[in-house]
Amino acid sequence: MINGERRIPRPLRWGMVGGGRTGQVGYKHRTGALRDGTYRLVAGAFDLDAARGRDFGVNLGVEASRCYATYQELIAGEAGREDGVEVVSVATPNFTHYEITRALLEAGFHVICEKPLFFTVAECDEIAALAASKNLIVGVTYGFTGHPMVHQMAAMVARGMLGEIRLVDMAYTHGFNAGDDTGAPEAVVWRTNPRTAGPTFVLGDIGTHLYYLSEVVLPHLKVEKLLCDRKAFIPSRAPLEDHATVLMHYDNGARARLWVSSVDAGNMGSQRYRFTGSKASVAWSDSHPDQIVYQVQGEPERILHHGMPYLEEESLAADRMGALHTEGLGDSWANIYLWIAQAIAAADAGDRAFLETHHYPGIHAGTEGVRWLENCVRSADSGAAWVDFE
Repeated sequence: MINGERRIPRPLRWGMVGGGRTGQVGYKHRTGALRDGTYRLVAGAFDLDAARGRDFGVNLGVEASRCYATYQELIAGEAGREDGVEVVSVATPNFTHYEITRALLEAGFHVICEKPLFFTVAECDEIAALAASKNLIVGVTYGFTGHPMVHQMAAMVARGMLGEIRLVDMAYTHGFNAGDDTGAPEAVVWRTNPRTAGPTFVLGDIGTHLYYLSEVVLPHLKVEKLLCDRKAFIPSRAPLEDHATVLMHYDNGARARLWVSSVDAGNMGSQRYRFTGSKASVAWSDSHPDQIVYQVQGEPERILHHGMPYLEEESLAADRMGALHTEGLGDSWANIYLWIAQAIAAADAGDRAFLETHHYPGIHAGTEGVRWLENCVRSADSGAAWVDFE
């Protein structure tokens, strides 16, 4: 159980690019990073409006002199300091991820970046090589996979409790983009512009969460081919999609269905997963994150609750609140940030053995998410055709 005890020798000196007062995700990053005292926020370029960003940073407790106008100024100001930042989170629109991450790595900082990581696999491969050459970690904030019951499902699959996996069913839908974008805030509009969002909207924004979580639960399975059908129900968003369905074939013969939508009117937002094997099934939703439904063929349905001693070690190791109390999204983000911090500490100490077995969403996870998006776009743009997964 995670109880706030120190897991690395000392707090990491941490900075942020983006995540300011008007952003949607900055507080999630800070909720995760600052939970266990594993990080200490010492600098940031929080906002395109330098004065507003400085005022915001000071209200977070950052020295005014270390609240920078741009990420370039942050790099210049922090790189020469003995107490300068060691790791920087990038919480900015998609089109900036690559250039900011590359600049931070070249300056010698570890990076934690929002998803989707970059626009192309080629960019991911370049950044992976750069990070490796400098012994630096790139973490990706797939924040939902820190939930203990996600790792319970993964452990059950690994131990053969479901049998051979046959069916995977995943959905992440909400209705917050069911209307047109007239008068919408910039936080919405940039996500539907190919220049700033990249080649996808909901596939990259929420679909990559589904795909990565399925990789956590099913690491032994690989996608062989997929079919993606996507549509912009709000015409002004075309060629980007606000709704998509993806069918996938795995290398063991299993079949998967994945549905993402931001025009599911009335739905306040939830992720739903069901993994079915030859013996049994498990299902989990982030709307009920404390439990999974375990159904063995021919036996009564069971509800497994987080924090209980009958769970697998992998689940209990990620638990924070104990069985009587609710585990929330902030706890999941805190786990992700903790696991990335442990990877950074190991990299700095040269502990390659630890890194080889340590679980965290790193550059490989980000790359595979981008690879999945490239294949989805290729399929959709070919008329929702089946394509070999490349």
